[in-house]
Amino acid sequence: RVLAIAVKKTNAQQTTLEAEAELGDFTILGLVGISDPPREEAIKAVSLCRSAGIQVKMITGDHAATAQAIGLQLGIGDGRSSLSGHDIEQMDAQALQVAVMEKDIFARASPEHKLLLVEALQAKGEIVAMTGEGVNDAPALKRADIGVAMGKKGTEVAKEAAEMVITDDNFASITRAIEEGRTVYDNIRKAIMYIMPTSGGEAGMLVIAILLGMTLPISPVQILWINMVTAVTLSLSLAFEKAEPGIMQHPPRNPSEPILSRFMIWRIILVSVLLTIGGLALFLWGKAQGMSLESCRTIAVNALVMGEMGYLFNCRYLLAPTLSCQGFFGNRYVLFAIGILVILQLLFTYHPWMQQWFGTADIDLMAWVKIIAMGIVLFFII
Repeated sequence: RVLAIAVKKTNAQQTTLEAEAELGDFTILGLVGISDPPREEAIKAVSLCRSAGIQVKMITGDHAATAQAIGLQLGIGDGRSSLSGHDIEQMDAQALQVAVMEKDIFARASPEHKLLLVEALQAKGEIVAMTGEGVNDAPALKRADIGVAMGKKGTEVAKEAAEMVITDDNFASITRAIEEGRTVYDNIRKAIMYIMPTSGGEAGMLVIAILLGMTLPISPVQILWINMVTAVTLSLSLAFEKAEPGIMQHPPRNPSEPILSRFMIWRIILVSVLLTIGGLALFLWGKAQGMSLESCRTIAVNALVMGEMGYLFNCRYLLAPTLSCQGFFGNRYVLFAIGILVILQLLFTYHPWMQQWFGTADIDLMAWVKIIAMGIVLFFII
């Protein structure tokens, strides 16, 4: 915005101003340019969105030249081209769908134009988040996949129509929400990838034992124990995982893709097989040593739990390497959960009441060496 500042001399006795009478005889003092620059965090947020594969488009009621200049500062558009609200009105649906993918700046646009742009982007298969604050923005906010209303400037109508309200009216909050959403989704996948193989290992041991006519290597009540302690301690700790390094550099996922990818299915099967083989091998080793059935089953249960402890570190990251200091000590809740589980397993193995309830028995140091070795080997294989 530009203001002109001027001065005019009058009589000292003058107490009123008449606009018509005062025109003319002014002396110009200068021009004042008032700039409303983008927030620094908004510029960084736009850059972060682009690295995350998210297109950012600017819709404004300002003049095209102003919109292009501000867009260039933000990293939106090329600073030379834009589409006006008048142009949008002159286009048919087909032409608008092409233009909305090519242009990033939309100037002299009204809230009604926002709705047309949302519909055009959705027609091209895009997932659209639209920001707005006024009453007239409500249709666009409602039509968008994610309507985002301003918490401070936004009207109650806009807030009601939106799925998300930004309390600080800061664009950077949207990128933080995207990062948090990606982290939550990743942690859900990690929990699934952890829980399913542990159940698969238990089931595999029982199925093989039944098919071969063997004594069951673990009893039903021991299966309940494994599921209870690992679900309460180990799997729960994955919910507290922080965002993986470079999570905002990953491309957006296809909303139609299943939560279990081919890689995840392959890994679930592999870990299930390894847990089955390791648990059965140690059970049969105990029998070959002449141990009692209770001791052999105690070894098998501890082998499964130890394998799950090792595998927990493999599940902390989906893409980043596990063999790092951060991979082992980055989540204190994982270490806390493992510490609790170690105590529970020692009680399960050696406490007289637990032995009576779960049919367990004391095992020697050599058995523990083999159990720990199994967990380490499984970790390095994965």
